[in-house]
Amino acid sequence: MAQLPPLPENFTYSAEHEWVDGPADGLVGQTVKVGITAVASDALGEVVYVDLPGVGDSVTAGETCGEVESTKSVSDLYSPVSGEVVEVNELATANPGLLNSDPYGEGWLVKVNVTEVGEVMDAAAYAEANSL
Repeated sequence: MAQLPPLPENFTYSAEHEWVDGPADGLVGQTVKVGITAVASDALGEVVYVDLPGVGDSVTAGETCGEVESTKSVSDLYSPVSGEVVEVNELATANPGLLNSDPYGEGWLVKVNVTEVGEVMDAAAYAEANSL
């Protein structure tokens, strides 16, 4: 495993390796960024294509909302929250390698107006679950 960037402590994480930029208890009613973790991008290898929902689409916590394709495989994206997509990161769709080089920054995927939070964990629980 490569040296991974540190997990942002104030983010919320799903078991499927997606993140939300905020603590779980304050997400409903907020607009948040969603992305994949460095654990996921490291396991995928070089990301070459991202298929994301469009602006105005609804996403449901725990359900698929897109795909990430790498030189190794294609993996489903699972939304950690329910809500409406209000922005898609065009920079990440044009340059999917950002998911590898900056997964917690420029490599975010979508912004969602949150109506419900799925099964998520804090950084400490995610780190423990993934032996980080």
